[in-house]
Amino acid sequence: MIHARASIHVVCFTFCILLLPSAFPSQRQVEQQPEFVKQGRQLMREGKLEEALAVYQQTLQKLPDSPVANTEAGNVLDLMGRGPEARGYFQKAIDAADTPERKAMAERAMAISYAFEADCGKASDYERRVFEYYGSVRNFYQQGEIADEAGRVCIDAAPDDRRTDSNLDSAARWYALGHQTGLKEPDIQPARVDLWDFRWEHAEARLAARRGEQATAQKDVAAAKAVLDKGKISQQEQFFPYLEGYVAFYGGDYKRALADFLKANQDDPFIECMLGRTYEKLGEKAEAIDYYRKAAAAISHNPPAAYAVPFAKKRLAALRG
Repeated sequence: MIHARASIHVVCFTFCILLLPSAFPSQRQVEQQPEFVKQGRQLMREGKLEEALAVYQQTLQKLPDSPVANTEAGNVLDLMGRGPEARGYFQKAIDAADTPERKAMAERAMAISYAFEADCGKASDYERRVFEYYGSVRNFYQQGEIADEAGRVCIDAAPDDRRTDSNLDSAARWYALGHQTGLKEPDIQPARVDLWDFRWEHAEARLAARRGEQATAQKDVAAAKAVLDKGKISQQEQFFPYLEGYVAFYGGDYKRALADFLKANQDDPFIECMLGRTYEKLGEKAEAIDYYRKAAAAISHNPPAAYAVPFAKKRLAALRG
């Protein structure tokens, strides 16, 4: 199933939620952060976005070309729903980058900025630049990661009321490219092959569900489970309830979706948002508001938050109004 369908997209260019980078780095990286970054991110964790932005803007008055300060300011502005302003800062970070890698990191942030506005096309333009950078250094794993990330942005950008949509087509191409490119890693280990195959089936199932092809989606869910059952990527098992819930939700089985989403990562803003949507479908307004509130408070700058924060804020306004 995997390779037969993958071959259809061989010449196509194509994140699943899997292994998405956190908005916050490791402990070692935290220790190396400038003090203004530590201060700003602490304020973000406290929900004080305006104050965090002020910290970064004050830093930029002294260091206007700081890629870090510009990127951090852009991140906060996206979370505040001020995308055009955010992209001005990301462009400064791109222009000020002193290495190709740092430029690629800033371009990736720009792509996610467009994801906050569900703009698959413009996000893809920047993801493609990052994809090409990793190709230039022959980092096939990271190329696959970026392609899957672009796929995730595009599937999330597709309107729910359309089973045929150009964003879904773009997502399919990106995911196919991610699968094909990831497998090019030299001396790839069996566990890494399983990882890419699991991601591929995960994406295929979600795409089928969005297109109303429930029978196909269920076959892909079974294929994803078969990869997990091989036992080489046990760390990916946490992502399976999300997949089952997603397919059930778009199949209209909201009770099943709720049960599955409640088994998924409860710290993921996308899952929180989908729980809000599911409770809303079930007519349980108070529970929906509670989960939308949690999703709207996310402070990550990645595809899950790019979908969840704007959506949750809109639904909160509608339900409370």
